[in-house]
Amino acid sequence: MVDGPTRFFGLDIHKEYFVAVGVNREREVIFGPQRVSNYQLDEWASRVLTIQDTVALEMTTNAYLFYDTLEPQVHSVIAVHPPNVTLVTGAQVKTDKKAALALAQLHAAGMLEGVWIPPQPVRDLRALIARREKMVRLSTMAKNRLHSIMHRNHLVVPEKPFAPEQRSWWEALSLSATEQFLVRSDLDTLAFAQKQVEQAEECLKKASAEDERIPLLVQLPGVAMLTAITILAAIGDVTRFPNAKKLVGYAGLGTRVHDSGMTHNSGRITKAGRKDLRRSMVNAANHAIEHHPHWKKEFERLEPHLGRSKAVVAIARKLLVAVWHVLSEKAADRFADPANVARSFFTYAYRVGVRNLPEGQSALSFTREQLDRLGIGQGLLEIPWGSKPHKLPASKLLPEKK
Repeated sequence: MVDGPTRFFGLDIHKEYFVAVGVNREREVIFGPQRVSNYQLDEWASRVLTIQDTVALEMTTNAYLFYDTLEPQVHSVIAVHPPNVTLVTGAQVKTDKKAALALAQLHAAGMLEGVWIPPQPVRDLRALIARREKMVRLSTMAKNRLHSIMHRNHLVVPEKPFAPEQRSWWEALSLSATEQFLVRSDLDTLAFAQKQVEQAEECLKKASAEDERIPLLVQLPGVAMLTAITILAAIGDVTRFPNAKKLVGYAGLGTRVHDSGMTHNSGRITKAGRKDLRRSMVNAANHAIEHHPHWKKEFERLEPHLGRSKAVVAIARKLLVAVWHVLSEKAADRFADPANVARSFFTYAYRVGVRNLPEGQSALSFTREQLDRLGIGQGLLEIPWGSKPHKLPASKLLPEKK
């Protein structure tokens, strides 16, 4: 009996159908090409595939559906990132049959590397974040169109023109019939988008409160609830990355390198990674250089010879290294200031909603528990908060008084 797969299938997937080609170990075609409706995937897989088959497909439309359906029935399934298979995507003559054949033959030759397929909870989290971002963009577009109407008509606007209570002001404006319709349409769009954002955030708050990794990230400067959950949705399980350098590369924050012969050059960041993770870290870096003493000092050191933009990206990369360490070691950041971390935990508790905190904790008891978890701030007695500091419960790490 031969160990490992004996047949290698390449699937070129589209919205309504897929084309399958199978080859043997010698890369000779032994199946297909066959075009199959996506609605017949289950029947086709049970009829054609065996446990000695392995399947390669591109990470594109319906890829998760195909992976989940095929993975239990075959030896293995790999999904490849399209830019990494230029023999398929960059072919001068590209047809469904040729694309499927190229995938099958490359797979048989061991020249394909699959991407990570996230488990269902991570997919759900990514879907929630993507929906929220889409609704935020929709809200912004509606506001921009309403701004245009303000400027065209030289309107003197109230203090908060997009607040729900201002709808009557908009509808009372002396505008043409067409502009009145456009205003009502944009106000409806804005109300819908804002409601969707609120509902998505409520789901994210509940998911955040149930994830013990979130406070580990919230301790970092510039990382609040939404940023933390976006980072985790992008990363998944941090143990996938054996070191921080791998995580930096996954985010596309590593530098381009050309090292060949006598030539060695490095350039801008690759951007060959998850855009959401990269954007989150850059946003965190911008906050850190304004409010955190260590990162502010580091930025002042880097900016003179890198310029502002590159210096911010360098800080973002360093912060992502810190992300890897705090998640992997479940420990405090080496530059953590207990008072600032306590403030971040307290803010997070109210942002998530005290009702969502575990075991009916108050915001203050949650803050103390997380500080003890990190092993910092045992002597911190209160949190500076506005004009009135809040008193923290005593640390359980302090020795009891006799």
